[in-house]
Amino acid sequence: MHTHEQYSAATLQIFLAIPFILLFVIYILAVVLSNRKKKTWPGYRMVAWSFGILCALLSLVGPIADLSHTDFSAHMIGHVLLGMLAPLLLVLGAPVTLLLRTISIPTARKLTKILRSRPLHLVQHPVVASILNIGGLWVLYTTDLFLMMHENMLLYVIIHTHIFLAGYVFTISIIYVDVTPFRKSYLYRTVIFVLALAGHSVLSKYIYANPPTGVPIDQAELGSMIMYYGGDTVEVGLLIILFYQWYKKSRPTFNNGKEGFAISNNKKFTVAGTDIEEVKRLNANAGMSYREINEWFAKQQSKADPLTKKR
Repeated sequence: MHTHEQYSAATLQIFLAIPFILLFVIYILAVVLSNRKKKTWPGYRMVAWSFGILCALLSLVGPIADLSHTDFSAHMIGHVLLGMLAPLLLVLGAPVTLLLRTISIPTARKLTKILRSRPLHLVQHPVVASILNIGGLWVLYTTDLFLMMHENMLLYVIIHTHIFLAGYVFTISIIYVDVTPFRKSYLYRTVIFVLALAGHSVLSKYIYANPPTGVPIDQAELGSMIMYYGGDTVEVGLLIILFYQWYKKSRPTFNNGKEGFAISNNKKFTVAGTDIEEVKRLNANAGMSYREINEWFAKQQSKADPLTKKR
């Protein structure tokens, strides 16, 4: 593989690292501001966000980033960190919920309107998110794009930005940590996730037998195994979280009354299909009250759904 000869590798690393450093600082400031007026922000979410930022930085700055230009196995370690583990940890940090707790109510309403927009709805659809994520990797490793990336700084930045954003969007399309206006069923998301997982695994095997242009066979074999086993490890973690959420939402509750134990699984949903209790939990002490968010989502859904209008 070729190295970046026309510019400083250190400059490139700093350029890629700055957005993540800013995200970390902004997140911490938001926590401080939120804790002054609202309930204390969960510490485990701060830990998840911090480690997510760290994983992204490790893939972009330092020894792994330096070796990734000449060593395909190092590149694959960076891929797992930047495109899989970092997005998962950052999603668990619930940044949108934190932002809603911090900003004013009018601004929060504008933000929820953006989150409700059709473009974001389309991108966050599990099928589209899977194509952007897994499909993008197939294009990268089965064409000359991988070689071109290491010869052009702008292309290098664009591809790494896509790897991270596609991984993040894919994660939020599978597990719902922040408020999600458009929700798909757990079964639907599970099926799409399993298909995406298969696509990722098949790609790693393909790379083992068909190294990308400019990659030595021994590096391709090691890199593909890192992609296969490292990727599966993160994906299993994602699957566990999905199943845990599914279990929590569908498990029956036991009420110990005078007449004995009664099983109840009655849940209330908005017209948009949102679990009311789940939204209450996620939006406790948010910049917008639960009632305001619920009414806003219901109103938007009635506008978008012709069947709702007829009713």
